[in-house]
Amino acid sequence: MPLRLVHTSDWHLGHQLHGVDREPEHRAFLAWLAQLVEAEQADALLVTGDVFDASNPPAAASALFYGFLAQVWSRLPRLQVVVIGGNHDSASRLEASDPLLRALGRLHVVGALPRDGHAVRAERALVHVASADGSDAAWIAAVPFLRAADMRPDEAGDDATSEGVRRIYREVIHAAEARRSQGEAIVATGHLYLLDGLASSRSERPLFGGNLRAVPADVFPPAVTYAALGHLHRPQSLEGGRIRYAGSVLPLAFDEVDYPHQVVIVEIAGGALRSARPQRIPRFRDLVRLPATGPLPLGEVLPLLRALPARGGLPDEELPLLEVQVALPRPEPSLRLDLDQALRGKAARLVRFTVTYTGSGTALAEAARGQLLDDLSPEDVFLSCWKRKHGEPPGADLAQAFRELVAQAEAEEAP
Repeated sequence: MPLRLVHTSDWHLGHQLHGVDREPEHRAFLAWLAQLVEAEQADALLVTGDVFDASNPPAAASALFYGFLAQVWSRLPRLQVVVIGGNHDSASRLEASDPLLRALGRLHVVGALPRDGHAVRAERALVHVASADGSDAAWIAAVPFLRAADMRPDEAGDDATSEGVRRIYREVIHAAEARRSQGEAIVATGHLYLLDGLASSRSERPLFGGNLRAVPADVFPPAVTYAALGHLHRPQSLEGGRIRYAGSVLPLAFDEVDYPHQVVIVEIAGGALRSARPQRIPRFRDLVRLPATGPLPLGEVLPLLRALPARGGLPDEELPLLEVQVALPRPEPSLRLDLDQALRGKAARLVRFTVTYTGSGTALAEAARGQLLDDLSPEDVFLSCWKRKHGEPPGADLAQAFRELVAQAEAEEAP
């Protein structure tokens, strides 16, 4: 009987989209996932980072996570659950319940890289899983999101950091190779940005100071049967499916509404990858961007809004979330009122609207454009302030130093 794994990532429990709580959608997703794991008779569930949206998640988000574990184990008591920390997670919070649940032999959490100083404790990142009849098995090299503090002092800088990531994976994978029996596979996890990966929206925080520190796919040597990755929200695979991002389980920004959100069902037999089958996740609440093709004049946008279906008896938590894109020649003080009137009685909740100014006056457009703070990364703010004060962008060295400070602050925020 082949070993069957379910690979999922980037849950972001506790997420809000422009002030709208996503808890109902997450609750529906976790109920669906519990049913899927049971139907597939999975041997293990791999959650590859960003379980939570923030390092200090709301109590309701934590309750969802532990409630899901209780639900899935009531359906499939022998299921092994392996969870790694992502860049949004607090490693210490993730690992807080690990000793108790690990004693039950079913939950294995690696929130941060196990190490003494800069020496990797590889054995603490290894989890053994087997099929129901014991005929197929694998060692999970459960490597979490790697922070700047996990690198050696001589591994600063782009190329050196890639070598540091490669070193860490090499040590953990070698430890797995030393323990595996003939015919057992090695499955590596990661929460990182690969050089060939396709990023999506600003909902993915830069890692190690941005994509400049993406690492090559060869950090996963041929000894790795399957690499289960998290961080990129767009599902994608490399090397014929041996390396795969499961992607986020919900669209976390309007840029992600067309992604094929999925989990991956992985089968391993005789130490080899038999299949990696994507399973689409139902959309539990629609996100709609109008116009879908980009900003249009207000006179063309309003009829699109009036043509939306009537709300009827649809409850608030099921109303599609709407982003509207408008092109204007100049600021329009009554814009929000016009949009609200067009949407009265419609099955949509307006959570965001953007304005593109088409007037010929550059100064007018710059003064009126404005940006929401949610749309800006710390680096965006720094670059904008520097250019406003000095009249030109900062040099490459200074920009890189700022990225290092941001990475250090995020590491301290989520120990």
